Amino acid sequence: MRRRAQPPTSPLPQRAGIDPVRLRLPPDPEGTWPDLGDYLAARYAGTRGADSMARLLAAGRVLGPGGRVLRAEDPYEPGAFLWFHRDMEPEPRVPFPISVVHRDAHLLVVDKPHFMATTPRGSHITETALARLRAELDLPHLSPAHRLDRLTAGLVMFSVRPEDRGAYQLLFQRREVHKEYEALAPHDPALARTLPRTVRSRIEKARGVIAAVEVPGGEPNAESLVELVDSRGGLGRYRLTPRTGRTHQLRVHMNSLGLPILGDPVYPQVTDPAPDDYRRPLQLLARVLAFTDPVTARVHRFESGRTLQAWNDRAGWEAGTN
Repeated sequence: MRRRAQPPTSPLPQRAGIDPVRLRLPPDPEGTWPDLGDYLAARYAGTRGADSMARLLAAGRVLGPGGRVLRAEDPYEPGAFLWFHRDMEPEPRVPFPISVVHRDAHLLVVDKPHFMATTPRGSHITETALARLRAELDLPHLSPAHRLDRLTAGLVMFSVRPEDRGAYQLLFQRREVHKEYEALAPHDPALARTLPRTVRSRIEKARGVIAAVEVPGGEPNAESLVELVDSRGGLGRYRLTPRTGRTHQLRVHMNSLGLPILGDPVYPQVTDPAPDDYRRPLQLLARVLAFTDPVTARVHRFESGRTLQAWNDRAGWEAGTN
């Protein structure tokens, strides 16, 4: 079998625990871009990255293989690689710790707090679980096996070594990880009589749009088991078992049942709170991960040590106090 050629090694080190961006220049059969600056200006046109990329080129902070400094006037070379560090504006510190649940030579499992993204994306770069853990645990090659929404707390798995990353990611792709979530949402006695219920639908999310949507009559691509565990004071505590992994799947399915999860700023209505508004966290928790380790063959079952505040302190949660 013919092996795919590997890209050159990055000439830039990690910065603040973040890998540099690697970009491969696409084919240009019609000669649309006479030089590198033209291509990058077209690629980032209309985004915040346009001015940033111009600054990086002017400052000599875009590098090619071997550490060669690339300039805007350099000829466009289809298939060539380049690397750069994104300009990072100061980020508000996410004032919550990450708890380590399990660590060995191959696998790291942590209990992520609400309001912290798993990996760098958009305006969340250094204040992400990946960047913080790389720095705090001195694990420069750490990589995520899966992702958890920024607003959702709970268990997240990381691969410690690059050579193990594929095996752990494949666990999730093959749906060989048992996942359970806990959620707090309204309690409807009439609806409760229909639970447990398996919800199936087609969920699609357009790039750049905050909310995912269900497509009526579409071929299902998302499946969740919804169970009521307990109720009191008009509030239900639910166990959610996703059998697929679509973006916002559990939040979409609970909302479609008429049970929007407490504190959800997107479903049923987008409210778009400030990124540093840490009041009233989404009452959704990745509670359980269970699987057979593909590297060590050990059988694992991990449980989050976190709790959902509104169950025992509804008034405190609503007031935005911890």
